[in-house]
Amino acid sequence: MEHHHLHHDHGALSLDTFISVIQHTLMVTFFVLVMMLLIEYITVQTKGRWSKPLSRSGYLQITVAAILGLIPGCLGAFTAVSLYIHRTFNFAALLAAMIATAGDEAFIMFSMYPAQALKIHLAIFLTALLAGYIYYFFLKDKSPLRHPEKRFPIHQEDLACASFVPGQIIPQLRKITFTRALLMTGGLIFLLHLFTTAEYHNTGGWEKPTYIIVTLIGLFIVTTVPDHFLTEHLWKHTIKKHLPKIFLWTLLAFMVIDVGLIYFHLEHWISNNLLIMLGLALLIGIIPQSGPHIVFLTLFLSGAIPFSILLANTIVQDGHGSIPLLAESGRSFVLMKAIKVALGLLAGGAGLLLGF
Repeated sequence: MEHHHLHHDHGALSLDTFISVIQHTLMVTFFVLVMMLLIEYITVQTKGRWSKPLSRSGYLQITVAAILGLIPGCLGAFTAVSLYIHRTFNFAALLAAMIATAGDEAFIMFSMYPAQALKIHLAIFLTALLAGYIYYFFLKDKSPLRHPEKRFPIHQEDLACASFVPGQIIPQLRKITFTRALLMTGGLIFLLHLFTTAEYHNTGGWEKPTYIIVTLIGLFIVTTVPDHFLTEHLWKHTIKKHLPKIFLWTLLAFMVIDVGLIYFHLEHWISNNLLIMLGLALLIGIIPQSGPHIVFLTLFLSGAIPFSILLANTIVQDGHGSIPLLAESGRSFVLMKAIKVALGLLAGGAGLLLGF
């Protein structure tokens, strides 16, 4: 999700900027974490049954992934990345989700120009399906992940393990473990932060309710799951393994973008040369962040660039959706972005030649 304010003041990185970067990093990290917990929770609760139809058909995975990608914001993209990391989605499905997502720019597009936004979303959805199907048709399950044979980790004891046992909830809370107390306290502090001091990019919009709902889901999970599930799945598998990496990569991305944008006015780079603009649209699209792409939205609205350049940028960019992917599998991130740059170049180039 985008909670990012672009600072254009010159000079050193101010304390306010730094605090804002840390805050946004924590919010994105927390959001990714709860999505991962939720997938883990549903998978153990259904003994992995919900992903069975997906594992049977690569084409179904691609279709579901492209639909997930269309969800405005980063929720769908984060979900697709989690499913890919857990080997439920193949690489073609990941690619489809990442092409179909416009990150938080989707919210801005729909609020600024709904008709054009629908046109762009239809174009990236069709591109996503086509690219995903073609990749899968030729390369099947070929994936840059290091250990593609490892499925979602379901231990033998998990068959006996459930993620929701109503009778155990009160006894567990009476003799609460340190891990559970820590996670519940963290969740409550975060909830308090959301109601009081949190900065939102989109104050009147969906952002605050979405965050509050996600936090409540996270709190419900850590309060009610059995001890085995809490320590084995949530703590050891998800939090200890994924959290530090996701936090550090997100922090790095925000720092580079925040500090970078203070010194470089991206708008000043843009000349009347459409080819240079197309190149910039593709390059800036590589940045795993919602923010820089807003430049292309405003340029398109002001009539400075044609639809095709905005489309090229939208194909390549995926909001913050790919930051957890970068943390988990750099090779997957690089291959996914390379394919998207080629598609963006094709769409943008064709658009410039045909004059749209």
